[in-house]
Amino acid sequence: MSVRSPQGVPDSRGLNLFEADPSYRGLLDLHLGSALSSHLLPHFTQLGAMAGAELDELALQADKNAPVLQEQNIQKHSSYKKLEEVAFGKYGLAAMSHRGGVLGWPEPLPPAAKYALTYLYVQAEFGVCCPLSMTDALTRTIRKFADPALVARYLPALTSQDMDTLIQGAMFMTEQQAGSDVGGVKTIAKMQGGDWRLYGDKWFCSNADAGLALVLARPEDSPAGTAGLSLFLLPRTLPDGSANRYSIQRLKEKLGTRGMPSGEIKLEGALAYLVGDALQGFKQMADMINMSRLSNGMRAAGMMRRALTEALFVARNREAFGKKLIELPLMRRQLLKLMLPAEAARSFLFFTATELSKADSGDEDARRRVRLMTPLIKFRACRDARKVTGDAMEVRGGVGYTEEWSDPRLVRDAHLGSIWEGTSNIVALDVLRAIRREHCLEALLPVLNERIERAPRLLAGRLAASLDKAAEFAHETASTQNEAHARQAATGLYYACAAALLAGEGTRLGESGDARRHLIAFLAYVHRLAPRDPLRRVTTGSEAELAEALLPETPLAPDAVERMLKRLA
Repeated sequence: MSVRSPQGVPDSRGLNLFEADPSYRGLLDLHLGSALSSHLLPHFTQLGAMAGAELDELALQADKNAPVLQEQNIQKHSSYKKLEEVAFGKYGLAAMSHRGGVLGWPEPLPPAAKYALTYLYVQAEFGVCCPLSMTDALTRTIRKFADPALVARYLPALTSQDMDTLIQGAMFMTEQQAGSDVGGVKTIAKMQGGDWRLYGDKWFCSNADAGLALVLARPEDSPAGTAGLSLFLLPRTLPDGSANRYSIQRLKEKLGTRGMPSGEIKLEGALAYLVGDALQGFKQMADMINMSRLSNGMRAAGMMRRALTEALFVARNREAFGKKLIELPLMRRQLLKLMLPAEAARSFLFFTATELSKADSGDEDARRRVRLMTPLIKFRACRDARKVTGDAMEVRGGVGYTEEWSDPRLVRDAHLGSIWEGTSNIVALDVLRAIRREHCLEALLPVLNERIERAPRLLAGRLAASLDKAAEFAHETASTQNEAHARQAATGLYYACAAALLAGEGTRLGESGDARRHLIAFLAYVHRLAPRDPLRRVTTGSEAELAEALLPETPLAPDAVERMLKRLA
């Protein structure tokens, strides 16, 4: 690795992105358990090395070489295909939740492990993570709702790590008149000769040449709105080997994820298989959508970490005005503002993934927690990623705006998360629905307060008060259906929850000698939760002292953290 390029710009190419993130190992031990974390450690180390070198170079090439549609065949660039081989084949990221044997682990790996590995992969490549997520979520959805014979037919190929036998998944839902308003879907399902046939136009279909897609369609004579929608599994190739009756009309030219094909689909009597109850199509599709939303939050967290890693590398290695950039007060403040949302999203992700495991085992309270946490992370982390990637690009300066670096790609891809699977407005409203209809706050608050209670007293009092206030505002907004304040309520609740989770991690990791996350929780309070006058400088806490403690990313003992909190409070 060259520390400086010939132009004098610090060059991070070849950096191991796992090893460049010193907090990650401790978080893996905490959330995966020591046995699984130790087993996967060589894979994290190898993937981190690949992500900072060859995968990053492949992603740069794939971004510059968009797929081409030729006579209903999508020609993907060789660089994109190699990225697919690593994600689907070498690491089995779409398969590991559904069968044992991936990466040498005998049982299906828990969601936390899957997201932890994909979090590292996405720091190099975002586009492949879309079909990766959809394949994983489609497999989950049909396993839950489809006829067992249908599942048996397709499950081996959906979970294959052999690229020649692998079938990827997709979700064909969006229509021109039915984006976020799914009830406006006009695709018709007709029963003809004992088979369901689909007719209509799907306007934005990512992974357009996927072997299987889940499709929402309205059976003839069904009622209007989402109540009349059914869910269908659409194969690209029929059992006899012939092509199904639908066509790719054209591919989209997109701001980001340029290597991954998104297109317009025309259904012309395509054979499809009904999934589950015909009257529950939208509810069943919502399961796949929610998994995609959680994946979007994970990707946003990963991209923020990559942006932070790049910014820290440049700041530590570049000089200006006779000093390292990281020594300059305004730069230190900027780096803290990159670190906070990146760490908040990561803590949020791990908690939600762990609760998902409990929910899938039948824990109803955990299901309600996941129901709320999923739109929260989709809403706020994806919005934060847009700002974090942009501000990190500034750290590298004008050269960071050129396409030879990862910065522009991160900025473009970051905008995707807050649009797909529900725009910010739609997802913020879903947060309110989860609170109003399913009483999710009642399931979440006791768990968060237990974490807060174990934190140092000066921190715990502030976080408990903030969580109470955020929850009260969110509950009031949901109860009165005051949609105009949905985003404000969701943002406050997200950061109050994130601060509690950071504090909980700080307490547990502090038992092994590193309580730094207590300081990040305090930073969340100062920057996102405490009242302040925008025309006066922040007086709660000393950012200079927080920067000195947090920017080196080295462990801090619990007693040192408590002494610092006493000075800052």
